Amino acid sequence: MKTVRLTMAQALVRFLDNQYLDVDGREIKFVRGVFGIFGHGNVVGLGEALVDGAHGLTYYQGHNEQGMAHAAIAYAKQRRRREIFAVTSSIGPGALNMVTAAGTATVNRVPVLFLPGDVFACRQPDPVLQQVEQFSDPNVTANDAFRAVSRYWDRIARPEQLMSACINAMRVLTDSAETGAVTLALPQDVQGESFDYPEEFLRRRVHHLVRRAPTPAEVARAAALVAGKTRPLVICGGGVRYSGAERALEGFCAAFNVPFAETQAGKGALPWDNPWNLGGLGVTGTRAANGMAREADLVIGIGTRLGDFTTASKWLFQNPTVEFLAVNVNSVDAHKMGALPVVADAQAALTALTKALTKAGYRSAYTTQVRDARRRWNAEVDRLYAQDDPAGLSQTRCLGELNEHLLPKDAIVIGASGSLPGDLQRVWRPRATDAYHMEYGFSCMGYEIAAALGAKMAAPDREVFALVGDGSYVMLHSELLTSIREGLKINVLVFDNSGFQCIDNLQVSQGITKYGNEWRRRDPKTGLLTGDPVPISFAGNGESYGARGFTVRTLEELRDAVRQALRETRSTVIDLKVTPKSMTGGYEAWWRVGTAEVSANPAVVEASRRQKAEVAKARPV
Repeated sequence: MKTVRLTMAQALVRFLDNQYLDVDGREIKFVRGVFGIFGHGNVVGLGEALVDGAHGLTYYQGHNEQGMAHAAIAYAKQRRRREIFAVTSSIGPGALNMVTAAGTATVNRVPVLFLPGDVFACRQPDPVLQQVEQFSDPNVTANDAFRAVSRYWDRIARPEQLMSACINAMRVLTDSAETGAVTLALPQDVQGESFDYPEEFLRRRVHHLVRRAPTPAEVARAAALVAGKTRPLVICGGGVRYSGAERALEGFCAAFNVPFAETQAGKGALPWDNPWNLGGLGVTGTRAANGMAREADLVIGIGTRLGDFTTASKWLFQNPTVEFLAVNVNSVDAHKMGALPVVADAQAALTALTKALTKAGYRSAYTTQVRDARRRWNAEVDRLYAQDDPAGLSQTRCLGELNEHLLPKDAIVIGASGSLPGDLQRVWRPRATDAYHMEYGFSCMGYEIAAALGAKMAAPDREVFALVGDGSYVMLHSELLTSIREGLKINVLVFDNSGFQCIDNLQVSQGITKYGNEWRRRDPKTGLLTGDPVPISFAGNGESYGARGFTVRTLEELRDAVRQALRETRSTVIDLKVTPKSMTGGYEAWWRVGTAEVSANPAVVEASRRQKAEVAKARPV
């Protein structure tokens, strides 16, 4: 057996450079590069291996560990999980900064390889700089925090351990059912230790995207369930996009007269004007989708994990005869809500189920309900798009202008947190493939701008717009600098409504005194955060990094700013001064929150009573 003498870090880089994914007969280089911030815990080990240059991995310098990992998530998401980035940091605070992003990747089922530096495996210099000491267990380091948010976790304590760890890492990263964050903790001494690695380990390795087909028994059970129902509703989840099952879904719905509603991850799989598309479902859903869901006697989930925003905390489906059918590559997701499970690839399952139901001569009992619901909802969106706010520039009017008149039809729109995801799921009208990019599994503030960078890397010929609230912008915008340095133009639209207004809405809706969610100075008389508003120039902040900045207070200024931004070759920041509370409200949905049962405020007690009344209507499973 031939071997090559390499450091552990050098072997890791060579291994990653030779990983490929076979997707329906087409081989794709799986690991495209590495995002990193170097420190003493990785610069002399993994850093040396990366700077060597005897590989095809591109190294990108990040400016915040969480931000660069968000960019890696967005890249993989935009590429439909068929290409990934690794991310590396030093030990301690650098590593811990990536834990939130690891959670974001895992919740959203997006593959990212995390390579945090770790303390010395030999323990001789302990405690080293930035080491978190656990006095009762020296085996525990800061990197153990990744265990809770990783699909696979390992610590490479000896250089030869790298081989089994890397093969397991690729097994999980390329598995549609199990994918998410994979963490290989790299002790800083072991990174530089050498071993005679077999050439077999370093050779080109091809993994395969396996389309798990449903068993004949699964198809028969599913077809029998559908055939006995008259008012089915499909939920289109992210699994439809990752499987490439858009045409299969469209054919299924058309063949059997079945409408579909969308999750945040599934929105845009088919365009907004598809005749079976009812729009977003659940807490941030449309009246069309939520109304049909309330009456449905069968809910067919395709590639969705059925989170509480999608199901309205399991409250949405009120038909006493309703049953659930779930198609998912992940067995856990397929069994949620007490569903009849079909553990299979979305495209394969829809194809098989379409064949079985066609043979059975099935068709739903809907007549004009779907068309009428769509017509009424489209009229509501048109109203929101055209509605002026006497107090200034409204958020929904801005979205209407952007969607209908200003952005290119294939522009990629990014969102993640605040009130914008709710408005986008309700009123945004996607017209192109992979143009709606929402992180709403974790609803992670600070994702948007870094994600715009990752999406731009994945689709360099398309305009990318990060739609971000002022709160999320303040929290994390450092990868704006990366975009400028790399010449990767992104457009950041900051909807400045002076604070965390969606949480302010939640606070007030539960009878709680309005407090602590707006950008206000501390009142010197009361000592409370109820003083004058704090003015912020986000355009000025963007310009300080080298972006082109625009401040917008009117529709004409918005139109002019976007047109100029589209002509720019560098990144832009458009600071939209929108009026607070100008987002959309709920449409026939409910969300379970833990309102205080005991309070000196009667309004809070009443809100708690209302919560309990609605909880009684929710499904227990």
